[in-house]
Amino acid sequence: MAKKFGTGVFTGVVVTLAAFAAAALTYKTQVMDPEADEEDRLEENRIRANRKSHAAHLG
Repeated sequence: MAKKFGTGVFTGVVVTLAAFAAAALTYKTQVMDPEADEEDRLEENRIRANRKSHAAHLG
């Protein structure tokens, strides 16, 4: 009986940790990465707009 209990506790801990890891990875890919991509896109647009603005006043 004690062996089954210990195995069950170990299995429960492993499965719980795996669930938390999966949740953290999902949060990172669904929330954090798109925010970083959006920041990169905005910075690229700022650079383009600045370049375009300066080019418009050259001549």
